[in-house]
Amino acid sequence: MTGSGVTYAQGFTAAGVACGIKKKGGLDLAVVKCDVRARAAGIFTRNIVKGHSLRLARKNVRNGYAQLVVINSGCANACLGPRGDADALEMARLAANRFGVRQGDVLPGSTGVIGVPLPLDKIAAGLDEAILSRSGGADAARAIMTTDTVPKEAQADVTIGGRTVRIGGMAKGSGMIHPNMATLISVLTTDAAISVSALRQALREAAAVSYNRISVDGDTSVCDKVLILASGLAGNDVIEPGTEEYARFTAALKDVCIRLAKMLAADGEGATKLLTIQVKNARSARDAHLIASAIAKSPLCKTAAFGNDANWGRLLTAAGYSGARFNPEKVDIWIGSVKVCENGGGLPFDEEAALRELKQREVTYTLDFADGTASDTMWTCDFSLDYVKINADYRT
Repeated sequence: MTGSGVTYAQGFTAAGVACGIKKKGGLDLAVVKCDVRARAAGIFTRNIVKGHSLRLARKNVRNGYAQLVVINSGCANACLGPRGDADALEMARLAANRFGVRQGDVLPGSTGVIGVPLPLDKIAAGLDEAILSRSGGADAARAIMTTDTVPKEAQADVTIGGRTVRIGGMAKGSGMIHPNMATLISVLTTDAAISVSALRQALREAAAVSYNRISVDGDTSVCDKVLILASGLAGNDVIEPGTEEYARFTAALKDVCIRLAKMLAADGEGATKLLTIQVKNARSARDAHLIASAIAKSPLCKTAAFGNDANWGRLLTAAGYSGARFNPEKVDIWIGSVKVCENGGGLPFDEEAALRELKQREVTYTLDFADGTASDTMWTCDFSLDYVKINADYRT
């Protein structure tokens, strides 16, 4: 039987259970297990404040191997001092004993409210109830959700050395999302035979064009991480960096991560549409990214999108304070296919055509700086009234 998401690749099973952590009920504990000790890599938040479960996962993955991922939602296990570290260790111990793996091969994760201790008794009961299966990927994807409205899974196949290699993954995140990781947790799995160095490098490259190219609100959380486990069961020759096989694998991994990242941006808290920010012909890669990032996190740009207002001046203003170097009198701007600005000045454009573009579920803003050859793309969402409502009483 073929699984989905984290169980799509050979050698992986998963489960999602409800153990009573979330106040409103629902699945809140996810487990992903590899049949063998897998090669593993991870990328973690750059926020100086880091959750205790995240810190243990970062420590455990450094040796390049793991076998089990266990993630709870509803409680971040963050900012709790020595107790938080002890609880993360206990969570890993409980999971290791329950599923018969080494404690050092457990990668724990927690997401939810900061400053609240883990309910270890509930987690222990949930682990006892968890029945792993190939069909459990979908439940695992639901169990890691917090304010997400939909689960997020993606998968892909790639042929390497005559063998079919599978890559799958799940992600969660709806608010507190911005580059350098965000309130997102993603678990990726593959049955590729790949060296630890190649796996680490491929994950960095994939995250750079996906998870680190999305923004919902400009906030970077304390529990963010992306993990990848490789079972090696596809039977291909071991992939090493710098090879054609590495390039093929990494391209497929990027595809999975980009699709997950766009799902995260589209499901931003209170969002009604996905916004794609395309920057073209900037002076440098740094300038292109600064501009795209500034627009993606601008409340004024995002509220204009919600109101279907073709207020292109907000896009140019955000570019202007981004820290990027450019000539404002050379910038052209499009909303979808409608050109609204030329050489930094307004054009008499068809307001109804622009309105039709803005009413779409997916909207693209394109800015051409005519100042070089660098480009960048970011994905974000609009700011609706519901964003304020969701975050005004998130804890209470």
